[in-house]
Amino acid sequence: MRAGRRPGPGRRLDLAVMRKNPPRTRRAWAADIGLVLAAACFALVTAENVPVADDLTYGQRIADQLGGALACVALFWRRRWPVQLTVALLVGAKWGHYLAGPAMVAVYTVASTRPWRTTAWIAGAAFVPLPFFLAQLESTERARAESAVAYFAMIAAAIGWGLFRRSRQQLIESLRERAERAEEDAALRAERAQRRAREDIAREMHDVLAHRLSLLSVHAGALEFNPGAAPAEVRRAAGVIRDSAHQALEDLRQVIGVLRSGPADPARPQPTLADVPRLVAESREAGAVVRYSATVAGEPPAGTGRTAYRVVQEALTNARKHAPGTPVTVSVRGGPGAGLTVSAVNPLAAGAVASGSGGPIPGAGQGLLGLAERTMLAGGRLEHGPVEGEFRVTARLPWAAEPGCHISGP
Repeated sequence: MRAGRRPGPGRRLDLAVMRKNPPRTRRAWAADIGLVLAAACFALVTAENVPVADDLTYGQRIADQLGGALACVALFWRRRWPVQLTVALLVGAKWGHYLAGPAMVAVYTVASTRPWRTTAWIAGAAFVPLPFFLAQLESTERARAESAVAYFAMIAAAIGWGLFRRSRQQLIESLRERAERAEEDAALRAERAQRRAREDIAREMHDVLAHRLSLLSVHAGALEFNPGAAPAEVRRAAGVIRDSAHQALEDLRQVIGVLRSGPADPARPQPTLADVPRLVAESREAGAVVRYSATVAGEPPAGTGRTAYRVVQEALTNARKHAPGTPVTVSVRGGPGAGLTVSAVNPLAAGAVASGSGGPIPGAGQGLLGLAERTMLAGGRLEHGPVEGEFRVTARLPWAAEPGCHISGP
């Protein structure tokens, strides 16, 4: 069928028929042939032990044998019309011995492939003569009574075996479906893990590089818009640009190294709360006005300190991008048991862009989204947005109660 082409009504009907009656496999053919031979052998082997009425003519006996042969051949259609074939064979088995074997195979097929209600109806039809037989048991010849009891017992055994096989098939199907669902769930979990890993990579790349590149953009813009600056200032700006580009490359190399070798590499330390003063100094060297105060009782856990560092880094980067030249007030306070609170506040500068950038730096808004997720993963919460003419970023991070020392900053 061509892609994008809908099947017509006839094609849909063929597909429905194929789903209801799937093509017979080699295993199914082997099973059908085996059951046909078993039914024929049963009729032949038991023929000597079954009493036959003396008033039967030679033609009637030949008809009984031919009917048995046709019934064995008809078993090849037991998968397509099991109920109809079973009813016909059960009715015929009341008068012909050679139909008993095919009838048992047909009853087994219904019990193993059809619903409980259909099986119950077929079982009822098979055992309808039983009460009449029991009522006439005293006047029935011993050989005929034994033959009838054996017939009903074998019909019951065929039904029981079919029910057992159907229960086993249903168990196998349920186990297969459960295995498929488990495989789908595992694939879904792997996909979610890959998505989280990609998000972590994107967040780490943004946090590491945005700060460095924004510093580089500020100094490059200063050189562009101040061509008459003193040579000492030009050399200083060029040195800062060189150092920022070099540090950005180093940060990028570290991130790529972590992605290649895994996060548990002690040779590449992650930033902590103690690195925040250095971060503030870099922003001041770029010309930003940053007021920084820290009142922290002890050294916070590594994850908490790293998240606090990223909060300050993103706040300073956003201030340079969206409100250049405005003062930024950064404060860090907290201690064991009380948690760690990081806040950054700067006046709003509507419509302002980074100096010398020629427009807003790409990626606006993505950093705060990633920072909010990072804070949530650390067990804290992040609040950001304009409040009374100021843009405020506040992160509250957990810090378990434990003894520590006092750390303060300028």
